[in-house]
Amino acid sequence: MTEQDHSSSPPEDLVKYFCADSVLNQDQAGRRVTLLGNLRSKPAILTLERTVFPSSLASLSWLTKNLSDVKNLGQNDIYAWFLGCSPSPGAPFNEISSPAPAEPAGPALTPADIKLNLIYPCTDTHVRKYSAQGMRVVTETPEVYWTKVRPFVERKRGGGRLDWVWNILEGRAEQKDVLLRVHHPEEGFLMAPDLNWDRKTISSLHLLVIVERRDIWSLRDLRKKHVPWLERMRKRILEAAVELYPDLDGEDQLKLYVHYHPTYYHFHIHIVNVALEAGPGQAMSKAFGLENIISQLKHLSPSSSPSSSFSLSRSTITRSQAQDKTESSVPSVAKDEEQNHAQGDDPQGNDDDNDDEAGLANVDMTYVVGEASELWTEVFEPLKRGNKKD
Repeated sequence: MTEQDHSSSPPEDLVKYFCADSVLNQDQAGRRVTLLGNLRSKPAILTLERTVFPSSLASLSWLTKNLSDVKNLGQNDIYAWFLGCSPSPGAPFNEISSPAPAEPAGPALTPADIKLNLIYPCTDTHVRKYSAQGMRVVTETPEVYWTKVRPFVERKRGGGRLDWVWNILEGRAEQKDVLLRVHHPEEGFLMAPDLNWDRKTISSLHLLVIVERRDIWSLRDLRKKHVPWLERMRKRILEAAVELYPDLDGEDQLKLYVHYHPTYYHFHIHIVNVALEAGPGQAMSKAFGLENIISQLKHLSPSSSPSSSFSLSRSTITRSQAQDKTESSVPSVAKDEEQNHAQGDDPQGNDDDNDDEAGLANVDMTYVVGEASELWTEVFEPLKRGNKKD
């Protein structure tokens, strides 16, 4: 067709005459891709972006019932995740009460374009977490941590909430997904793909390292004495990731961070490609860079040790209380370790002169919480409203 013929075509026909030569850019989840090519023998750039999902419940129900080529990526406890293909254009639309059967699988080359994460059965906590909600900036002082947040964290570790973590660490689930495992009482860890990664796009690479030791629940439990361990972990993690994924151009394409508050209270580290677009998990005041954590620990003064500074040493939980609560919330194989952990974190300890005991439990931390989260409703909202009841 001549250039004159092109000019007489409807504008929407221009796209079909675009010839792609290369990919200029693609976002972290493949929702947007920018192509360089030619049109009418002239260079052209075309950006394709997936439209948003429909807001109608009937349309969304039809969508889930007509997905094709659904492939299970893994399952652990109540969590499962899948890849699937959008319904073909000719798939019939039915109301919720009368769903259409799934369409036959498409051609072998049809790419999976939808990732699904399933929580079944879900709890009220899950519903609150995934619901649209307002956000608040809070400052967690050492006194608030020891008197309010620490007991909250202990409750969140109970009731089988960490069963899925123990399943992975003890070899009962997701073993085919484990990329690297190192067994050691203190240095042990495993590395696996994060469930939000499609496991193929290097620019959106997202891995997870879960440590075997059970005495560190969150970054609040880190002390200056843990710096050598953290530095060794950082080195091993970066070396392993680059070796596992040779398409990476060195360790400087990776960043490591820790969440506070985390989704679950067992210490773990996120590894992501620096090109990964920051989502809620990497948001300011949510993700704390591992290198920054190490640096802060190195420069903590003895006044940040558990028994220093605050009157909180008189108001926090006692050793026996921490021990009793811990025994009822963790598997028996970890009880001894957890009891030592509770004792070591007791602000009434005798480590006043030990600089190595200076830790992040005794510094202010500012971060963002959702108004529907239990951390807000049980801890910070009552404090904001002046309710001093436990």
